[in-house]
Amino acid sequence: MNMKGIVCIAIAGVLSTSVVQSQESLQKLYPVNFSQVNITDEFWSGRMHTVATSTLNACILYTETKTGRIRNFEKAAAHSGKHEGIYFDDSDVYKALEAMAYSLKNNPDPAIEKKADEWIAKIAAAQLPDGYLNTYYELTGINNRWTDMEKHEDYCAGHLIEAAIAYHNTTGKRQLLDVAIRFVNHIDSVFRKSNRHWVSGHQEIELALMRLYHHTNERKYLELAQWYLDQRGKGYGKGVIWDEWKDPSYCQDAVPVKDQKEITGHAVRAMYMYTGAADVAAVTNDADYIKAMKTIWEDVVYRNMYITGGIGAEGKNEGFGEDYDLPNESAYCETCASVGMVFWNQRMNMLTGEAKYIDVLERSLYNGALDGLSLSGDRFFYGNPLASTGNYQRREWFGTACCPSNIARLIASLGNYIYSSSENATWINLYIGSDVKLPVKKEFFAVSMQTGYPWKGNTTLTITAAPKKPYQLRLRVPGWLKEPTPGGLYYYSDKKENPLFEVRVNGKPVLFKEEQGYAVVDRAWKKGDLVEIITPMDVRRIASRTELKQNTGRIAIQYGPMVYCVEGADNQQQAMNFIVPDRSDFSVQYEPGLLGGINTITLPAKLLVISADGQGVDLVNKPVKAIPFFVWNNRGAGEMQVWLPTAFRELKVNQ
Repeated sequence: MNMKGIVCIAIAGVLSTSVVQSQESLQKLYPVNFSQVNITDEFWSGRMHTVATSTLNACILYTETKTGRIRNFEKAAAHSGKHEGIYFDDSDVYKALEAMAYSLKNNPDPAIEKKADEWIAKIAAAQLPDGYLNTYYELTGINNRWTDMEKHEDYCAGHLIEAAIAYHNTTGKRQLLDVAIRFVNHIDSVFRKSNRHWVSGHQEIELALMRLYHHTNERKYLELAQWYLDQRGKGYGKGVIWDEWKDPSYCQDAVPVKDQKEITGHAVRAMYMYTGAADVAAVTNDADYIKAMKTIWEDVVYRNMYITGGIGAEGKNEGFGEDYDLPNESAYCETCASVGMVFWNQRMNMLTGEAKYIDVLERSLYNGALDGLSLSGDRFFYGNPLASTGNYQRREWFGTACCPSNIARLIASLGNYIYSSSENATWINLYIGSDVKLPVKKEFFAVSMQTGYPWKGNTTLTITAAPKKPYQLRLRVPGWLKEPTPGGLYYYSDKKENPLFEVRVNGKPVLFKEEQGYAVVDRAWKKGDLVEIITPMDVRRIASRTELKQNTGRIAIQYGPMVYCVEGADNQQQAMNFIVPDRSDFSVQYEPGLLGGINTITLPAKLLVISADGQGVDLVNKPVKAIPFFVWNNRGAGEMQVWLPTAFRELKVNQ
């Protein structure tokens, strides 16, 4: 079957690049909503339970008691009192609510639902009669609303929308959704309908409006999302950030979105905006947006992405610097930016049907994002460096507290990213143990997935319901079987033969065609059919392009989707005193009692140690243990590095 006939872009005549001529969506590939997916995965279920308990409890404690976020809504409802905190703090309440909503799906908890309902009632009470809702301006001067594009009013609105949709999907309750819709209608009347120019200082509302469009099928939300995107790059931006930075590229406002070719500025703002733009492109088939999104994506992945899937090298702008300038110890790699990479790459997959976007999503999920949350669930990273001399560790909370609730909502919403569906196919994007049942016209296709990921590469799918006619399973062939990342920024340097992806049905190997990174198995399925998917995992040595100077003479190691690091806690409190020989054999061992149960990698190394007489340095052959990057710093602060030296000149020596 021709791929173009079933994925996201239907060729249905020539569309205007700015106006949708039909209310019917042109998108043909859809994510399966978290509310339809039951997570049973051994690796993820425990983490989702931790989020449902420890992480949400931390969010509730700091949102309701230790800071004034909820009190701000109470004061706004009473039209009295002083605003507490930062002007964008409303957004943290909404993200926490969104995490609660997702969590209630797989970890029902009457106490959490009751708390969410209490917060929602306070939010609704604070909304003004015209639909406006923002505690900062309601408590500091309502006449100043919509005067400073940097004050995050529509950023907060976007997170309200996302929370409302999630809570409605899980519980069926509409109160928060109705609040969000009233606020969106207010925004639409103030700006789009009156043609008043405006640029959102911190993008987020664009992607949220598209989610509202998909949730309600109301075309005006699509049109408002397009309007927001079309405002950028025309000189309309003004406010504190523009004055401070003297460069609209910080907020991706230097040129119109359709003309953008390079990634610039603040990483989280960019990810949120491009998620919305990719969604608009998928629905409208706008060629200019499609071209821009693909071009910018290549600039990110080919020249500006860390091996962990993290993005944003510079702390000074929380974002992007020069191409190939990716320092490790000072890497910013904000947790929220990795969450944004998950969002954007999912929408790029919806736009194109290409598996390479899920490859990057998976890398960011298992490494760059998951690293932001401690195993206990109540300690967090804001930035995620790839090396440390022992002076970096997770914190209980932050003044700007976007990351804790952001990583909470991502993990709790994991069901959103596993499956996609099209007219005649179910797409398996991530190998995560789960059950799903999808309508196929008047019938159903249902599957139960069990997997050893991320520690073992064997997965089984049990078909529990199937339509009577032939139906496709599209199984992602993990890109890491062939290369670490698309585009060649990183490559396997070990010269091993790439393993083969195999599929068996009822014990027998099947031939399949591979289309855009998916193995297509098309047959008449029956209840009880068993599909085995074999993705061999092996330790791979990774090197960087020569332009990436920080990694010269160094390698990284990867096993399956996991990037590894060496941490002092496993190596006599030292992680900077060795080199990895060119020829070395690695051994993998599952250690159930270490850091919640992980695969560790032992690698031969040459250590520099002080000689017995204390007068010199000896070279000693001794194995070094490596652990998955996402679990480092769960045993206290200490040395760590991802990129391991292969020559002594690359060792870092503390003076």
